[in-house]
Amino acid sequence: MGGASLATGALKTLRTNVVGVGLKAKPTIDRKTLNLSADEAINLERQIEKEFSLWADNTACDLQGIDNFAELQQLVFLNWLLSGDVIVLLPTTKRANMPYDLRINLIESDRVSNPNNNEFEKNIIGGIEVNDAGEVIAYHISKHHPHAFLNNSETPEWIKVDAIGKKTGRKNVLHIMNRERIGQLRGVPLLAPVIEDLKQLGRYTSAELMAAVVTGFLTVFIEKENSSNEPAIGEVVPDEFQVDASDKNSIELGNGAIVDLAPGEKANPVNPNRPNTAFDGFVTSMCRQIGAALEIPYEILLKHFSSSYSASRGALLEFWKTVNMYRSWLAADFCQPIYEEWLAEAVAKGRIKAPGFFSDPLIRKAYSGCEWNGPTNGQLDPLKEVNAAEKRVLNGFSNRTKETVELTGGDFYNNIEKLIQEETAIKTVQDIKDGANEK
Repeated sequence: MGGASLATGALKTLRTNVVGVGLKAKPTIDRKTLNLSADEAINLERQIEKEFSLWADNTACDLQGIDNFAELQQLVFLNWLLSGDVIVLLPTTKRANMPYDLRINLIESDRVSNPNNNEFEKNIIGGIEVNDAGEVIAYHISKHHPHAFLNNSETPEWIKVDAIGKKTGRKNVLHIMNRERIGQLRGVPLLAPVIEDLKQLGRYTSAELMAAVVTGFLTVFIEKENSSNEPAIGEVVPDEFQVDASDKNSIELGNGAIVDLAPGEKANPVNPNRPNTAFDGFVTSMCRQIGAALEIPYEILLKHFSSSYSASRGALLEFWKTVNMYRSWLAADFCQPIYEEWLAEAVAKGRIKAPGFFSDPLIRKAYSGCEWNGPTNGQLDPLKEVNAAEKRVLNGFSNRTKETVELTGGDFYNNIEKLIQEETAIKTVQDIKDGANEK
């Protein structure tokens, strides 16, 4: 119980802080390489951003048609932490009212395995096929989950998917994982190093909870010095306190239960000393160790900030290093490759004008630049955070577009347009008032 809730909290805490409502794409083309003026670059970036939103904000980007791109980011990241890796296929299909054919097909990592579950298949390890040089060349994906129900007439089947298209050189598969050892081909779940600690912590929590419940069910035993012909009080114990309703001598502990004793018998009082005063300190100590292994400060892990402002901010800053690391990995391994595949389709269909895109890899790279911004870290003092953002912009350490996304999740240029509209409306109202006063 306790271990499961702590594990769930760790995974979702990372998911919420790393991805949040989704990493926002901000095209940043290299205008010097492309010989574009500043205005031309800004206009092209805004056009690319609008076209990408047309595809990414629509559930049509998902092969299943369920999630948009931001929601798929959350799903990929959570499964990456939970299972260790995620396989992403990039098929193309036609859909009504959607000019783009690129689709995202997520494959659960359990489905990637050796054909016929043969662990001794040459050059295939965990469903990933490599050549003699160790280069990944193909993935073997089962049509069904290993624990899925199969009809008697069905037999397990595997599909071989080339990692790179032989004719196009296009990536057919994105493998989202974090390697910790040289030569590693499959990922390791985030909770693997602490799974035993979480399991034992769950058992301990359940035992303490049960002990506290039993404490509330203490039963009163009545001892008589002399025999009596009257029915014992214990004989009228309700059925819900009996382990076996057919056996009147079997009695459970219950709220306010009174159990009779035979003459000469004596009940010794039991004091279970619950709740255990050392429980909170022990659990906190375990959470510190688990948090250290997961790179999540225990204040963040438990959502409990009881220290000073400096200590709490220190924990947030330390945690933000972990968040930035995971966010960079997710953007590099999932968001950016898919963005580049989408952009290639947009240019091929003529919706984005990008001369030289397919003829020169350097020009293609210049057009494909993109920043991926997510939610900012927690703000203990919003005024200080705004002042810090302002100084970063003034000193050239950052820009208004990035700071706007990280502070509020908004768009700087949209904000400017809204401000102009608001100021115009206010000025119009003021002019009307001034004209009325003159009359």
